[in-house]
Amino acid sequence: MADVLRSLNLLEVLKESMEKKGLSEVKDAVEDLLISRVNIGVVGERGPEKTGLINSLRALGPEDSGAAPFPSPTPPDELTVYPSPKHPDFRLWDVPGVPEGSPFDPEEYMERVKFLRYSAVIMTSSRVPFHSNSALVWREARSLQREAVYFALLASERDSRESMEAWRKASQEALGTEGLASPRVFLVRSSALEELDFPELLEEVWRDIPEVKAAALLLALPALSVAVVTRKRDALKALVWAAASLSGGASAIPVPLVSSAVDASVAVRILGKARHSLGLDDQSLEGLARRRGRDGGRLKALRSCPLSQEVTRDGVRKLLAAAEKQKPTGARVVEMALPMTAKYASRSFTAMFLALNGAIDDMAADAEKVVAAAIGGGE
Repeated sequence: MADVLRSLNLLEVLKESMEKKGLSEVKDAVEDLLISRVNIGVVGERGPEKTGLINSLRALGPEDSGAAPFPSPTPPDELTVYPSPKHPDFRLWDVPGVPEGSPFDPEEYMERVKFLRYSAVIMTSSRVPFHSNSALVWREARSLQREAVYFALLASERDSRESMEAWRKASQEALGTEGLASPRVFLVRSSALEELDFPELLEEVWRDIPEVKAAALLLALPALSVAVVTRKRDALKALVWAAASLSGGASAIPVPLVSSAVDASVAVRILGKARHSLGLDDQSLEGLARRRGRDGGRLKALRSCPLSQEVTRDGVRKLLAAAEKQKPTGARVVEMALPMTAKYASRSFTAMFLALNGAIDDMAADAEKVVAAAIGGGE
């Protein structure tokens, strides 16, 4: 825990917000993390690989309810939005591809497809290099201080790494002729996002967008690897800290203990978010088993934490009540967690902070076992 408190950027951002701007700023951040209000634009001509990417980012296979269909019933020049089933405020937008030929006005195109609405934009292509107009859009986005715009070549299941490398080289050369110095082109296999360059693409996105928004995106994405599970765990612990602070632990003057009913309500939302984010609910595990050709029953059996199986208000109340009755442990950790403006840790803060952090650890351990069994434990 101490390592998390020292190193997690999100936690430091939340602490700084509380110290400089007060509780209202942190309250907004907590809500953003709980609902994952993030819009991602996926630009490119419609094809099975692009549709597969949109579905995979929502932890869906082509046969799952709510999956983006291919071929799409939407006209090719119109936008389509696909919310995540578990995180409905996380939206993937199927954005029409950048037109080829000239004359071409990047500003007109970007206005038409609502380019500035998206927290990040992935410009995609399948089997053909990116053309010059894509470079013009990228440059126009940078001129508007939009850093989170990326080029991704989408591979089908039959495409080899060698063939993809040839397409990457051709794309880099085409983009370079338009003045893009050393353009980064990521290789992505929609059916297995943990492969090829998608993990590196995610790292770029998390680096380029604001910290709270990056964490909200992280919590909405599928658990692609053990490394992603670890990052989710740490972000959830930062969320726990913020919620515990709001419950009465971050005041410079005595604050009455917030009622356990309020604490339990917030805790239920956090642990419910954790369960869905880590992919531990029955529906998520069954879908993962179908997509990976695994036994769903065996994946479910890997859950040893009761909260991984079900999050109920009664169960969370008991968890918090037990934590309040126990003699406080981890005093040094609690002390480190308090913002500079706090003079003491209330019972409410201590109970929620320690109880929920322990629960997040247990749920993340279950998720690591599931990912290792279904996908593999690679980074």
